[in-house]
Amino acid sequence: MSQPTSYQKVPGVIMALSSAIFWGISGTCAQFLFEKKGLDPAWLVTWRMCIAGWILISFSLIQERKTAFEIWRKPKNALRLLLFGILGMVAVQYTYFYSISLSNAATATILQYIGPVFVVAFYAIKHRKWPILIEYAALFLALSGTFLLVTHGSTEELVISEKAIFWGILSALALAFYTIQPVGLLRTFSPAAVTGWGMLIGGVTFSLVTQPWYFSGTWDWETWAAFTYIVVFGTVLAFYFFLKSVTIIGATKASLLTSVEPLSAAVTAVFWLGVSFLALDWLGTGLILGTVILLTLGKSSGESTLQE
Repeated sequence: MSQPTSYQKVPGVIMALSSAIFWGISGTCAQFLFEKKGLDPAWLVTWRMCIAGWILISFSLIQERKTAFEIWRKPKNALRLLLFGILGMVAVQYTYFYSISLSNAATATILQYIGPVFVVAFYAIKHRKWPILIEYAALFLALSGTFLLVTHGSTEELVISEKAIFWGILSALALAFYTIQPVGLLRTFSPAAVTGWGMLIGGVTFSLVTQPWYFSGTWDWETWAAFTYIVVFGTVLAFYFFLKSVTIIGATKASLLTSVEPLSAAVTAVFWLGVSFLALDWLGTGLILGTVILLTLGKSSGESTLQE
């Protein structure tokens, strides 16, 4: 089978960039709902997972029919899926949105992008193998970028609250777990089925705590528009476009292109919500994005500790 030409890869590039932009803007929409409309982060996470989960499972049923339920046949796979939904999906969604509510969409998204560093650390320990040079460089960039983002270069004060930093780092750890835990499932079952079931399980489980049938905040056309965007564009379409782009241009290039997500969140937060973002914030953002680029290149080289 012939490799796709540069012209044939254009749709894949557009889809990867679109998914990153959709994800970034959805973070800003969440900030808008928290700050301007008084919505609760836990409530938003619950409904986002439940609705998007149903949509993705429906999509999986249409595309795969009976195979969408194959994941439940073996107890081992069912247990993995339950853990992914409850500990992975809920954790990564809630810590991210709560981090936004404590700071802003740009800062929370950028802090979450430290997650790949924790993935590297996990595989280094698992394989008892020291990280390669490019991964040490990525760690340095991540730490430097985070320092600039939360201190603006000062060793005496923080520019965001300690609570926001804590939840931002927790979000990065949750992202690492979310990335590592379902690897076994994704080798056998489609991403749409795994993610759809994971979201639905997480949403239903979290609803026992959040009681999402009680609406809070101000509900008008702006609220509905932002909420719909988060579910449809920021979850379902972003996920579908990213997966489709991987089939066209490959996982490495797709991952590199989606690293514009923090930039998307930062730009929309600055120009839409008036978030203050100084030169040092942009520099910190650039350093953390450099982390993603280096780790992706390290993974593609075949020598990285990211290899399973």
